[in-house]
Amino acid sequence: MKFVKEFAIFLHQNDIIKFGDFTLASGKKSSYYVDLRLVPSYPHEFRQMVKYLENDIAHNIGLDKFDSIVSVPTGGLVIASALAIETVKPLIYVRSKPKDYGTSKSVEGKIHEGMKAIMIDDVATTGGSVVNAIKLLKEVDISVKDAYVIVNRLEGADEALAEFGVKMHSILNILQITEALYENNLVDKSILEKVKNQINK
Repeated sequence: MKFVKEFAIFLHQNDIIKFGDFTLASGKKSSYYVDLRLVPSYPHEFRQMVKYLENDIAHNIGLDKFDSIVSVPTGGLVIASALAIETVKPLIYVRSKPKDYGTSKSVEGKIHEGMKAIMIDDVATTGGSVVNAIKLLKEVDISVKDAYVIVNRLEGADEALAEFGVKMHSILNILQITEALYENNLVDKSILEKVKNQINK
């Protein structure tokens, strides 16, 4: 896939993916770090990524199969906002915790019972934040059957979401990225092996 290879190289060249020793938000150690919050700073590539996401959703699910796009702040929300503009779909988002002022809502945006939404996030590791959001959406009778991420770290998110009847889709995964970089002599074999070991833990 041409896009996967080109996008992987773009991520590496702009330090959006870094290899080394990192501690993730969950406290977990990682041999690499992906910060997709940097992508919107490159408007051409950001738009390409959003259009690719839109085409993938249209092809695999169908834009008429859901009412709204839903996301979680902050990384996924920027992508979901751009996607909502491109697809002309309503956007809602789920706070990680309800705001302690005003209406104290967890779900922001215009919602109605029986609404069908598609979940968008930037990176999936264990799927924890998406699972929490799906639980909160269920409480207000919004169903999510599909979740899309740009990068799947292949560390359990697919399985965690499947337990809630949600199918995980990704534009690319960490193995595809690292293999594309290795094939283009941008990373050495030891980095590829470290990534493979992390997935298999």
